[in-house]
Amino acid sequence: MTYAVAVRALCEFTAKEGDLDLRFTPSPTAQEGIAGHQTVVGRRGSDYLAELPLSGSYPGLFVSGRADGYDPERNRLEEIKTHRGDISRIPANHRALHWAQVKVYGWLLCQQLDLQEVELAVVYFNVLTHTENAFIEVMSAADLQQFFERQCQRFLVWAEQEEAHRKIRDAYLDTLRFPYPDFRRGQRQLAEAVYRSARDGHTLMAQATTGIGKTLGTLFPQLKAMPGQQLDRLFFLTAKTPGRRLALDALHSLREGNAATPLRVLEHVARDKTCEHPDKSCHGESCPLAKGFYNRLPEAREAALRQSWLTQEQVRTVALAHQVCPYYLSQELCRWVDVVVCDYNYYFDMGALLYGLAQVNEWRVAVLVDEAHNLVERARGMYTAELDQEEFHELCRIAPSGLRSVLQRVSRHWEQLNQVQQVDYQIHPVVPDLLVAALQRAVSAITDHLTDYPSGQDPLLLQFYLNAMLFCRLSEAYGPHSLFDVTRQDTQAIGDHTTLCLRNIVPAPFLASRFSDAHTTTLFSATLRPARYYQDLLGLPEETQWIDVESPFSADQLAVRVVRNLSTRYQHRESSLMPICRLMAEQYRSTPGNYLAFFSSYAYLEQVRELFMTLNPDIPNSVQTRSMNESERQAFLDGFTIHSEGIGFAVLGGAFGEGIDLPGKRLIGAFIATLGLPQVNEVNEEVKARMQQMFGEVNGYDYAYLYPGLQKVVQAAGRVIRTVNDQGVVYLLDDRFGQAKIRDLLPTWWKVEPYRL
Repeated sequence: MTYAVAVRALCEFTAKEGDLDLRFTPSPTAQEGIAGHQTVVGRRGSDYLAELPLSGSYPGLFVSGRADGYDPERNRLEEIKTHRGDISRIPANHRALHWAQVKVYGWLLCQQLDLQEVELAVVYFNVLTHTENAFIEVMSAADLQQFFERQCQRFLVWAEQEEAHRKIRDAYLDTLRFPYPDFRRGQRQLAEAVYRSARDGHTLMAQATTGIGKTLGTLFPQLKAMPGQQLDRLFFLTAKTPGRRLALDALHSLREGNAATPLRVLEHVARDKTCEHPDKSCHGESCPLAKGFYNRLPEAREAALRQSWLTQEQVRTVALAHQVCPYYLSQELCRWVDVVVCDYNYYFDMGALLYGLAQVNEWRVAVLVDEAHNLVERARGMYTAELDQEEFHELCRIAPSGLRSVLQRVSRHWEQLNQVQQVDYQIHPVVPDLLVAALQRAVSAITDHLTDYPSGQDPLLLQFYLNAMLFCRLSEAYGPHSLFDVTRQDTQAIGDHTTLCLRNIVPAPFLASRFSDAHTTTLFSATLRPARYYQDLLGLPEETQWIDVESPFSADQLAVRVVRNLSTRYQHRESSLMPICRLMAEQYRSTPGNYLAFFSSYAYLEQVRELFMTLNPDIPNSVQTRSMNESERQAFLDGFTIHSEGIGFAVLGGAFGEGIDLPGKRLIGAFIATLGLPQVNEVNEEVKARMQQMFGEVNGYDYAYLYPGLQKVVQAAGRVIRTVNDQGVVYLLDDRFGQAKIRDLLPTWWKVEPYRL
């Protein structure tokens, strides 16, 4: 079988050498690169052949690509590279890669045109000065053939290994068996739906309660579908660390009894969680794990892939054994593994690693999105940009003299915007063109400055630069899916200042291609109702299927009681305190054990807790505070044991409202005050209006308030019943839970009973 590879991919594999160097030196943008190529080509003669397709074979390998340009009259083949600033700053390992590419193209050209020799040129075009620097070498066809064959031989060993791995992997997946004697109730229904979607290339939304084994119920059928659908990669995307651990546990269960499984699994973790030397910069002169990185990478890569099971710990062990950076080894391994378990942003954000790799390599990918109800808010954050004027003023104070004029221009336009600010928070219909133009000029000037002075830059300058670039980029895509708002702050240090925010409220335009470019995607969660809400906001394909998976739990396990004669609306908060405290105490005294009480805000929580402790000093309690760190959150959860008793006070939609597992006697009940509706404010009111405008057939209030609120309620209630043996009670503390519209959005397996105080 012949393995196909692009010239660029071949050379990146065989010709990269030297240090890892991530010093911030701005490179041309994609638009500048395209314009630079066009400028160089435009300077050539009429016979010049641009984007010349070339291809050739080596036993077992087919190599193809497009050379930047060929001048038949001069018999000169060119590789055109754009850059900024001093050409001497182009690293030697980049130059070696550029020469490797032009030499491979040189042989393909000689073979195609039957040439005895060819003039090769690597042309560096400075996008700032529009000057060209050409490095030229005349090479014989024989020497080029020798170079080409050497690269092919080096790559072919790897390609043959990869092809053999693919065959073994697919054969293994064909015979893969479910790791337990039987599926749980609902789990088979979920697995069959996932398999059908993978088989047919569809997108699926699966609402499935905790307890059926959603993670294994999606991974197993997706893996089984990979050979038949010729899928290259499976990406399991999670919102939080616990989801990543559950995915690894499920994948590990498939390995039990077969430690030598050929399936390559990688846990890819954020750079700040894997850096071995956070006090050092990412280049060979500073960090020992960056020095000689590409020289040691081949052995490290091979050693890692021999293991196949690559958790964060395993990757670190291999990386340190070969003295390479664990994070960038993991990033390299993303190219070669079968399953990547990682955070949402590696596929969905603007510069997503996995999405980029899938596009460049034309992979057929399957995507599993865990706890998919979180994706709406996470994606909104990915496509939102913010600029803070207080930080900007500080930057202006310390900025290099060469940047002050462009920053002053930004400041003038910013102040003009402040002058029309009528209230503390104001939404503007458009992003001011003059402000954006000033920001673009500032970005350009800072880019030039960083090109000339790549080292020792103030973090404030770099942060503003990155924020301003994102702001400008998102302003180009501005539309009904986003809003531009200005918030006025009052600080004693400098007086009034404002924060500018390009706030995304509908991620669909940015995410739609991520779903359409995947062969199949399954989004699963305990709260994916109504389907239309998620389809509209996430940009899912119109033919997306939705299922409500049968619950493994029975209504007898959970008593759901709606307190019909209680209002927790804001205007009724004071009068609700005493009834809530009385109800919680009565339930606790009748059935002592562990309970969670959820409230819509810290202020409401503290009001209830203060009164509750006064009235019931004998009942143990614990509380979620505003800024708990990870160890404090864990300590809060560790207080819920099979022997403990008491009530934990928590915020609805917070760290303890979802993603925690307290089975059996560790949690026997929950009290949920309010519908969890987002606060009524200018932002949410504008969201409501935009939703009504964009999705006219629905109620804007539902999209902005009701659905996000009830999602939090159902997630919080879902903490109580975790296994088929659990028993518990949930009190829904508001009369609105009795409305038919609200009841229709609650889990179908619940048997909701009215309750009167």
